Amino acid sequence: MMSQTCKKLFYGTAMDVAKLCGVLDTLNIVPVVKDQAESARLAGFGILFTDQEVWVHPDEFEKAREALKELEF
Repeated sequence: MMSQTCKKLFYGTAMDVAKLCGVLDTLNIVPVVKDQAESARLAGFGILFTDQEVWVHPDEFEKAREALKELEF
């Protein structure tokens, strides 16, 4: 289960998630992006969710959280 190996950092629009992931990339942090709408589409279901979740490894969480604060979402 993802919650046992990663910590949820952020929940927001795809545009905000892309911006955050770009910043995390510069810090050599590889996030996991969870997209409920895309998962549902691939499974053949419709869903209205447009927001995504960003998860990071627990060892990188504090560093990632500081980067998130700088973005001022």
